[in-house]
Amino acid sequence: MTEVRKIVLPGEVLGDSKEKKSGYGTFEEEGGVISKFIGIPKETHDYISVIPLSGVYTPKRQDKVIGFITGVERVGWVVDINSPWLAFLPVSEAVDEFIDLKKTDITRFYDVKDVIYAQVDNVKRGDIKLTMNTPVARKLRDGITVKIAPSKVPRLIGKEGSMINIIKDKTNTVIRVGQNGVVWLSGEGVKKAIKAIKMVDEKSHIIGLTNEITKLLSD
Repeated sequence: MTEVRKIVLPGEVLGDSKEKKSGYGTFEEEGGVISKFIGIPKETHDYISVIPLSGVYTPKRQDKVIGFITGVERVGWVVDINSPWLAFLPVSEAVDEFIDLKKTDITRFYDVKDVIYAQVDNVKRGDIKLTMNTPVARKLRDGITVKIAPSKVPRLIGKEGSMINIIKDKTNTVIRVGQNGVVWLSGEGVKKAIKAIKMVDEKSHIIGLTNEITKLLSD
């Protein structure tokens, strides 16, 4: 039988606050550490945390995200990053050369429907600024995008990239994974890679998932 990781519910008592501190996804109440989410509990020497099984993406500085250009303004681009808040990519954070904004149509660089791999530069009260001034940032051309729960991204990547590298190698695809839960793929085995990615999204709580993915991709 397939072994399943323990799943806890919101309000469930996970431990004694005198023995373990409250970590991410938990809070302390009446001497107990309580879960905030439906998720998988994780204990370290000092803390109890809960990794949520689902939820929206909350941007954090230096996150790598895949975004969709949805608007062009005078000094930059509006970007959908799969979050309750839209992000903004200023021209100064997207183009190395000097741009005379009075004379230049900035759609020559990015336009509506373009897909970009960018980094979150700053987050302030729902105002999210992106930057392309990082070696991994680029416009993503001709590929396919799929979405997974942002909380499942670490499971998709795996320890030191183990899971995503298995999918890349066995499907001969190029894959970019955004911490916002958007995945971009291009290459020969895109359909099979998407099937594996969706399996990770649906079964992230299963122990031995790496073996299941390997078997799927070997058939």
